[in-house]
Amino acid sequence: MSKFSKDDILSMAKEENVRYIRLQFTDLLGIIKNVEIPVDQLPKALDNLMMFDGSSIEGFVRIEESDMYLYPDLDTWVIFPWTQEKGKVARLICDVYNPDGTPFAGDPRGALKKVLEEAKALGFTDFNIGPEPEFFLFKTDEKGEPTLELNDKGGYFDLAPVDTGENCRRDIVLELEDMGFEIEASHHEVAPGQHEIDFKYADAIATCDNIQTFKLVVRTIAAKHGLHATFMPKPLFGVNGSGMHANMSLFRGKENAFFDENAPGQLSETAMQFLAGILKHAAAFTAITNPTVNSYKRLVPGYEAPCYVAWSMRNRSPLVRIPSSRGLSTRIEVRSPDPSANPYLAMAAMLSAGLDGIRNKMTPPPATDRNIYVMDEKERLAEGIEALPATLKEALVALSKDEVITSSLGEHVLEHFIEAKEIEWDMFRTQVHPWEREQYMTTY
Repeated sequence: MSKFSKDDILSMAKEENVRYIRLQFTDLLGIIKNVEIPVDQLPKALDNLMMFDGSSIEGFVRIEESDMYLYPDLDTWVIFPWTQEKGKVARLICDVYNPDGTPFAGDPRGALKKVLEEAKALGFTDFNIGPEPEFFLFKTDEKGEPTLELNDKGGYFDLAPVDTGENCRRDIVLELEDMGFEIEASHHEVAPGQHEIDFKYADAIATCDNIQTFKLVVRTIAAKHGLHATFMPKPLFGVNGSGMHANMSLFRGKENAFFDENAPGQLSETAMQFLAGILKHAAAFTAITNPTVNSYKRLVPGYEAPCYVAWSMRNRSPLVRIPSSRGLSTRIEVRSPDPSANPYLAMAAMLSAGLDGIRNKMTPPPATDRNIYVMDEKERLAEGIEALPATLKEALVALSKDEVITSSLGEHVLEHFIEAKEIEWDMFRTQVHPWEREQYMTTY
């Protein structure tokens, strides 16, 4: 059941003096796109009659098949609080449809819905996710362009006056709360200039919508403070990168399917099978959860990001950690994703990995409670601990070999995603970087 009907939205738009509506959707690379319409076009939009040119969107379609329709999800209606002055702006997140009324195969939100149907077929009513997105705040220059100067020298959980981003972060939290977010925590992260804001878990679609909204709010409010917010995974060498840990659980109605008070560690058979699926397909979904060249500068030893495929209840170095809460809060935390990922595709890929574990009744390897970073390669391999892909290229190779993840995303998404990423990798590979000149210019 929707929270709002069409009539609710039309009357709220009128009461609140909304002048423009942004019809938002997400392209294949996770970038938010929007078609802005004046309020008198809202009834037409609510009747799913708004068209746009799909050929202009990354990874959508070629020119000759370019007409697309936007079907707004009425539950996503929200008025942007920072647009009060000149007549308000509201937004609706949309699904993308073909002219014949079928869902468009290249719509990331639609791809996630497809995998959620597979979960329902296995008897699960909800896939709940609590994300932990991190970001950096950099000062901007007089032209408003980002500099490499951080806004503070704070460290993990530091308070003002060391953490000058605190005012900005507080404003971000207030705006998000105004928009209906339940913020669970907001704090300074380990690196100077780095912040994390955690919001309450929700079902997969709502969570991914929230992540996209969150990125927009963070950037908008940071700019008002003269700061540039970036979700780039590793903007600076020698400090921690930004992750987006995903806390996941499957529900059957009101019951958390991952909890079993009589099982070892109180983790149900379903939880262990899901975990096994995540570990089995981790190398393959990495291209989706860590989709940029820069993502792999974060997945290196020494900066709290995972680079090995293992799990633990205590240890923070492996890919998967099982947080200590049980009951309804029983969950699996996958620690590799970063905030440059397209959230819809990342959650779809991880869910299909977990469901494959459940379908095939997989058993995970034993937990790794030692610090993996101090093991040498021989010890790691003896324990059956493999490394995650070390580059975007390695990740793309692993993705294309994995039938479960590739089929869950669908041919259209996969083909366009891999094509875009091969181009990105090639541009990086053929570029001459400053590091190379520093190393070789005078030596040879």
